[in-house]
Amino acid sequence: MNDVRLGVIMNGVTGRMGTRQHLERSIVSIRDAGGLSLPDGRRIVVDPILVGRNEAKVSALAERFGIERWTTDLEQALANPDDSIYFDSQTTDRRFHDVARAIEAGKHIFCEKPTATSLADALQLARLAKDAGVKAGVVQDKLFLPGVIKLKRLLEGGFFGDLVSLRLNFGYWVFEGDWQPINRPSWNSRKEDGGGLILDMYPHWQYVLGHLLGPVRSVLCHAQVHIPRRWDEAGNAYTATAEDAAYGMFRFDDPVFAQFTTSWVTRPYRDEIAEWQLDGTNGSAIAGLRECRVQSRGTTPMPVWNPDIPNPIDFRAGWAQVPDNATFDNAFRIQWEMFLAHVVDDANPHPWDLLEGARGVQLAEAAQQSVDERRWIDIPELTL
Repeated sequence: MNDVRLGVIMNGVTGRMGTRQHLERSIVSIRDAGGLSLPDGRRIVVDPILVGRNEAKVSALAERFGIERWTTDLEQALANPDDSIYFDSQTTDRRFHDVARAIEAGKHIFCEKPTATSLADALQLARLAKDAGVKAGVVQDKLFLPGVIKLKRLLEGGFFGDLVSLRLNFGYWVFEGDWQPINRPSWNSRKEDGGGLILDMYPHWQYVLGHLLGPVRSVLCHAQVHIPRRWDEAGNAYTATAEDAAYGMFRFDDPVFAQFTTSWVTRPYRDEIAEWQLDGTNGSAIAGLRECRVQSRGTTPMPVWNPDIPNPIDFRAGWAQVPDNATFDNAFRIQWEMFLAHVVDDANPHPWDLLEGARGVQLAEAAQQSVDERRWIDIPELTL
């Protein structure tokens, strides 16, 4: 078999998401499966090198997964011509500088989002990659969630009729850290360290909305810090400067309307931490990360407002499960495989480049402007 070795510099994988999704469930999983087979008979063999600032953490991670190569010296890693891909899942405030260095070193780029803390920097990365002639990809993992795949399938099959609205309820309780260990890194709650729910999550919502409904043309958003006092990983109290909830509304070319509640200060009473509800004249669907249920026009009950008697309708009983009709792999691994194949051969498409990443930052920046100015913000088409 004709093997193609791809050396992958993985920077920032000592964090929760980097370890679980990008290293263990993607790169290590691909390695343990014997590589990635291509349609032309070749096989991609991944050879990662782990990069981190904390020697103890990165060395322990390498030992845990049987990875021989690791370093705390990014410059040294970038200088190796045998490693052609640079991956970044560091904290947001470090991403622009190190991705730019990797582009300068001639590496292909695959990185988490947001790609930068400002639209200007995100566009600069896209321009640098284009000028350098390197390939680039930005993680868009939620496109490959089974629930979102099923929603897209229903849309393409005409299930909804004329669309009316899309509603998202997303989030969970992020513990303050005083009596219970925190379940998200403390830097997420400090704007000065690149934190903030809008910058974190709105790049996700940009590509999900674009995938389902088309480009977002305007946004109205309210956000605030509901819990201003939190405790960090060492148990030290600090003032939270980044919003922990955002309430957004979005408009498109079509009259369909979207409203998203995104919150780290909510206790879910629903099947999954994220639920998208798409309503149309002929039917509705509710999708989580994996499951999706539908109710058609013909099976819609007729509720009657009467607070004096118990509700006679079991609303959940009128919804039917959408079948999988497929085997779903890990969303991060799917996109890793697409990007690795794209690096080897242009015939393997990967449309989510750094310009797409910049569009996510654009929506986050427009939403923050809406918060600051308390008004709708139009979103122009973004080009290089």
